[in-house]
Amino acid sequence: MTTQTPPRWDLTNVYPSLSSKEFAGDFEKLNIMIAEIEGVLKERAVVANDKRDVHQLSVLAKELIDRYNRILLTGGTMRAYIASFISTDSYNKEALHKESEFDQVAVKINQLEVLLLAWIGKIAGQLPEIFKDEPKLEEHRYFLEECARQSKYLMSEPEEMLAAELSMSGSNAWSKLQGMITSQSSAEVEIDGEIKKLPSPALVNLRSHPDAEVRRRGYEAEDKLWTSIKVPLAAALNGIKGEVNVLNRRRGREDALHSAIDSAHIDRDTLEAMLGAMQDSFPMFRRYFKAKAKHLGEEKLPWWDLFAPVGEIKSDYSFTEAKEVVLTNFGHFAPELEAFAKNAFEHNWIDAEQRDGKRGGAFCMDVPGVGESRILSNFDGSFDQVSTLAHELGHGFHNDCAVKAGKTEIQKFTPMTLAETASIMCETIVTSALLKEVTNPQQELAILESQINGDSQVVVDIYSRYLFEKEVFERREKAELNADELCEIMENAQKATYGDGLDERYLQKWMWTWKPHYYSGGLSFYNFPYAFGLLFSTGLYATYQQRGQPFVKDFMNLLASTGEAPAADLAARFGIDIKTRTFWEDSLKIVEKRVERYCELA
Repeated sequence: MTTQTPPRWDLTNVYPSLSSKEFAGDFEKLNIMIAEIEGVLKERAVVANDKRDVHQLSVLAKELIDRYNRILLTGGTMRAYIASFISTDSYNKEALHKESEFDQVAVKINQLEVLLLAWIGKIAGQLPEIFKDEPKLEEHRYFLEECARQSKYLMSEPEEMLAAELSMSGSNAWSKLQGMITSQSSAEVEIDGEIKKLPSPALVNLRSHPDAEVRRRGYEAEDKLWTSIKVPLAAALNGIKGEVNVLNRRRGREDALHSAIDSAHIDRDTLEAMLGAMQDSFPMFRRYFKAKAKHLGEEKLPWWDLFAPVGEIKSDYSFTEAKEVVLTNFGHFAPELEAFAKNAFEHNWIDAEQRDGKRGGAFCMDVPGVGESRILSNFDGSFDQVSTLAHELGHGFHNDCAVKAGKTEIQKFTPMTLAETASIMCETIVTSALLKEVTNPQQELAILESQINGDSQVVVDIYSRYLFEKEVFERREKAELNADELCEIMENAQKATYGDGLDERYLQKWMWTWKPHYYSGGLSFYNFPYAFGLLFSTGLYATYQQRGQPFVKDFMNLLASTGEAPAADLAARFGIDIKTRTFWEDSLKIVEKRVERYCELA
């Protein structure tokens, strides 16, 4: 474990404070902008629809797009600023109050989006003529055409307005509860002969501790912790999934997966092709799990050893050392990537310290008002956390490419499937570079372990989460599910995916409790896009290895355009057909080569 204190992020260039006049001024401005665009939609838009004059419609569409972009810019900045406090200190009463105030404005923005979507749906047939009349709208063609397609899945306007308001005391409230409970929960565990009380993120990180006994005790401490808070978390999950089911049914969706596929900008054929290739790869990953168990002297791998370090690699990185590893290898890929990351480090864009009240895991968020990103992680000095740092900086670089390309907030909308493109690419850049520098088999084994373990989580575990969420949605249609039922579904999903690769007696039935991905009313199935990102990026990295530096410019252009075309169209730029299993299978063959080498060394 590192003894150097990792940094905390700085957002003082966004607003001086939550109580500043600048923050209050933007809050007032945002309300005014929302009221103004609502007036346009409710008055001029209705008249325009009645007259159906193409020029009048194109002028109005251009104005609405401009106004909406400004709202997204201001609202997105305020949302990120508030989140910077909540995510790092859930005890912060001022931030919690500001979040509650902003939630009321967020409802208005959601309602505005419904009005905008409905209006675009009404003029859908005239969009081709509108684009001809107003060429500047071409840059938002994909957004407008996608809105037209999705407008048919709206309830009536009064119903949508009510749903948006009720979400504050429904799914949004349940989501907050889950975040609050898990970030403020802690448990005692013995480490190096000393009883330590660890917050849940630090407890979860014990899964990769070098001492097997500490990992086992961490697993047992997790079991006690999640058992103690299972009732409110089950209530939260039931509340969210129940709400989503009702809204999907009323909006005419085929099932809970339907809206997730649309949000991912793919189709069912693409999803089925990818899932089928993933399922076929399970035996390959089980060979890895068994080889790891054998290396650790076990017959089968218990969950607490799933993330155990293997081989010999530095496991006590200081944050400064981690920074140097990332910068050095980013520089080998592209000077633009290195320069971005260096700027992020130097200007304190990263909050990496583990502490009570801070949420677990890691994420990167866009701060549009200043054209920057902020990154949260829970750095513990392990090699995995170095990889996580590279991953999240990749998200930031993705955003930076869009900012430097002058994209609007609407154009920067990126589906989850493509949001992982740069992050996994950056993670691969670091681990692949380190693999080339190894001087002995044990170092190679350690890096392969990190790579393949990550791959297994994104393919095998993500598939288990997909199965879990799918069954929860289906069963929630009939009745609420208690915590024990949720645990049973999770264990069955893990058995179906990990199979005999893990010890069935020691799985992780509590995965549903601390993963925030399940607790979103607005984005269900926050799982399969990760697999898409891994396999898509793996294929792109193979292309980079073939083309070298000429690939980099095309890659950056891709990142700047991820919100402006379906995933299939963007993939086609690189000669990739994501609708067939061949591409996904080829990417998994690259992973299989790693597994084969791992089994030779283990």
